[in-house]
Amino acid sequence: MKVKQALEQKPLNNKRKLNLNVQSYTLIIALIAIALIFSFLTNGEFLSPRNLSNLFNQMAVISVLSIGMTLIIVAGHIDLSVGSLAGLTGGIAAILQVWHGWGTIPVILIALLTGALLGLWQGWWVAYRMVPAFIVTLGGQLIFRGILIGISQGRTIAPLEPSFRFIANSYLPFSLGYLLACLGILIMFVVTWRSRVRRNSLNLQLHSPFVDYGKIALYAVFTLFITFMLNLYYGVPLPMLIVVLLGTFFIFIANQTAFGRYIYAIGGNKEAAALSGINMKRNTLSVFVVMGTLAGLAGVMLTSRLNAATVSAGDMYELDAIAACVIGGASLTGGKGKIVGAIIGALIMASIDNGMSMMNLQTFWQYIVKGLILIVAVWIDIANKHKA
Repeated sequence: MKVKQALEQKPLNNKRKLNLNVQSYTLIIALIAIALIFSFLTNGEFLSPRNLSNLFNQMAVISVLSIGMTLIIVAGHIDLSVGSLAGLTGGIAAILQVWHGWGTIPVILIALLTGALLGLWQGWWVAYRMVPAFIVTLGGQLIFRGILIGISQGRTIAPLEPSFRFIANSYLPFSLGYLLACLGILIMFVVTWRSRVRRNSLNLQLHSPFVDYGKIALYAVFTLFITFMLNLYYGVPLPMLIVVLLGTFFIFIANQTAFGRYIYAIGGNKEAAALSGINMKRNTLSVFVVMGTLAGLAGVMLTSRLNAATVSAGDMYELDAIAACVIGGASLTGGKGKIVGAIIGALIMASIDNGMSMMNLQTFWQYIVKGLILIVAVWIDIANKHKA
């Protein structure tokens, strides 16, 4: 009887694995398709070293915001204030440096601290006063934008010191870029090898070595190719390195720590999470503090790239961050989302903006296309849930 049941369940399990594999590679396939389409429409300029460098610089700020937004969405909340908060923290950094002569390191620390404190303030309302995050962060969006307009007196604040501009306008030496790429490939190989050893010791099912190490080989080829292309210009942009390091750190937090597991548990089933002893309020508060800190970093990077702070800085960035997360597979109902997917989603959004700009299409088309992509992405998530 058990053998019969196992035989009956095997096709279902194989089908489920196939679905998971398709979902995992859909983003990469979509990104490749977008790159090829825009490369054809721009006579190859889209994939030129110069444009690739600009593309990775452009997506860095949204990527940083989408990392924090992933945690927010996984926890079952939303943050509509991150664009305004990034603008405010960047504006504070610029005011302290341009108007008051502060050094680069102190103003960066102040920007990060401001973001963390304002994230703490919003998290307190959500976690301890039970005000819906949508309302709290919508209010925060208006408050932070108003504060920025007030303290900047509606003026553009520029220029900043060369050390501040270095953050988002510098490149790694060619040799260092290759060294870091090889180090990243080595780390992926070691992590995969250790995972296989651990699963084997626990008598868990293993993928074929060809599959696991084949993926590492593909990642290695892609990493080295991108590094080579970027080195044909000025090198790997420093903002891209910041995104990779942040992404790696928060992937570890999400997958290998109790805090990460708690966030997924809270977003997946709040009642079960509370009954299991998870401190709902403290963890919810922590997620908003993390988001605020990352918004502060995004504000610093944005101000550095523009070499100025303006009252419109970060406008609508919250929607791009949310769209990147949803495109990357996050579910707005909570409990589901991957940081890698959000970063790829941010790259897709930046690619669409960049490609349409290179085609000299009017700005309104960018809004229309991104809006349609967001709707379709949410529809796909809902359709997959109904199938499950």
